[in-house]
Amino acid sequence: MVDHHVIDTRDAYLTATAAIVGGTGPIGVDAERASGFTYSQRAYLIQIYRRGAGTFLFDPPAIGDFHELNDALAGEEWIFHAASQDLACLREVGLDPARIFDTELAARLLGLPRVGLGTVVEELLGIHLAKEHSAANWSTRPLPEAWLVYGALDVELLPDLRDRMVDMLAADQKTVIAGQEFAAVLTRESKPVSAEPWRRLSGVHSLRAQRNLAVARELWFARDRLAQDIDVSPGRLVPDASLVAAARTLPTTRQELADLREFSGRASRSELDRWWAAIQAGLASTELPSVRSNGDALPPPRAWADRNPDADLRFKAARAVLAEISDEFAIPLENLVTPDYVRRMAWTPPEPTDSESIGEALATLGARAWQIELTAQRIADAFVEVHQTINAPSEEGS
Repeated sequence: MVDHHVIDTRDAYLTATAAIVGGTGPIGVDAERASGFTYSQRAYLIQIYRRGAGTFLFDPPAIGDFHELNDALAGEEWIFHAASQDLACLREVGLDPARIFDTELAARLLGLPRVGLGTVVEELLGIHLAKEHSAANWSTRPLPEAWLVYGALDVELLPDLRDRMVDMLAADQKTVIAGQEFAAVLTRESKPVSAEPWRRLSGVHSLRAQRNLAVARELWFARDRLAQDIDVSPGRLVPDASLVAAARTLPTTRQELADLREFSGRASRSELDRWWAAIQAGLASTELPSVRSNGDALPPPRAWADRNPDADLRFKAARAVLAEISDEFAIPLENLVTPDYVRRMAWTPPEPTDSESIGEALATLGARAWQIELTAQRIADAFVEVHQTINAPSEEGS
């Protein structure tokens, strides 16, 4: 068995950089984080493979900055599987590609039924790729050899997979579409930080009173501060369900909180003073949150028939024509047009409603040129047909 050595010194990293530069063709890249174990989303292993150079496994916390490698590969194509999952943690250490090929996104555009790396590799290359360590705690040191083998295989097959997909995209006349999608991944802005991140608590919607929500808010922030300080995933300290249970019950004493059976988790008792202080802060707060969160979120489509029946008809009509286009081009609906874009246009359609105004609305929301070309006219036609149906004179009035 090949011994997969982890590069964890600056000198070894610089030597590896020179070797990678000496290779040929696109570069397979992957990163492993410790999601669910640590608070941070930093990379704990970065894997790189290039033909003619080999496979390199880097320890980012030990190496620090990777700008030399980034500068040396600035003009090359980097191959990822689901690049959007890795770009943020790679950029943290100075790795920021200018051109990418995303095999997961390509699989979607090709209409493959399953797009996980293992299934795509098996279907297109005929190679079984085990994925048993994908949810491992990659902050572990030293990393087990079996994990390193897994990490290496994740990148060693990417160039062959990319070459196969290039031919398939060309055969399906989707090369331009893929290029626009890959470029969009690189330029996509991060989601803005929520003004009320505590509302992401699972089950918080069950709290109906402002005081209970205030306690949930203070508990969430107390847990988040502790998780950040010790770099542990918040849910591993006290689960969401426990915070919501305490917010619902509103214990009046520290002992009552300690006796609350639903309040569990490894830090539920060792940090009891912290949680009790948060509850007291919530009970005393004069800044009570609204029962409903603020923002521009639309109501769920299932409620549209009652709240905005015209929008409901437009949405259903648009979904029907988009489903037809999806089948015609073998592109999943969610990749054809972002579902939220369709909902927003159906709720408040542009005026006048024609292909040009629909196209402009889609572009403003963030749609790519190929998406607009395939869908704008059909959506406009669907909206116009709905409008004519709504405004058609009834037989009684004719």
